[in-house]
Amino acid sequence: MTHPTKGPTHDMTTLTAEVRDLIEAANYAHIATILPDGAPHTVPVWIGLEGDQIAFLTSPRSRKANNLRRDPRVAISITDHQKPYVMALIRGHVVQCLDDDRAWAIIDRLSHQYLGQPYPLRTDRVVYLVEADNAQAISYA
Repeated sequence: MTHPTKGPTHDMTTLTAEVRDLIEAANYAHIATILPDGAPHTVPVWIGLEGDQIAFLTSPRSRKANNLRRDPRVAISITDHQKPYVMALIRGHVVQCLDDDRAWAIIDRLSHQYLGQPYPLRTDRVVYLVEADNAQAISYA
């Protein structure tokens, strides 16, 4: 079942090859959501691509899931694991929350990307799909 997340309509930014490369590698990302009092909340996540959208997983009862139900805006930073001065910065919004077979296919794909095996837990996970409103890759190397 898919659950659209409420939020404003935005024009999606096309992700450059450099940004896509950072997302598709086993680089950890940090995602920032907005707490009820307006303060930022940031946590590390596995990240991947689902077409032109950015995918990440979490528990449906996590703080970030609660934040995203209220406000779909996110900021994501990714640092290249091998070259720490190469990074991507993304601002966007959640457009879908998946909790069905498609979600588990994405979760297993992300787990293979990071662990080389299917995801070990088989319950209590959802996938959020993000459309980028702004994205850039930066290299200080």
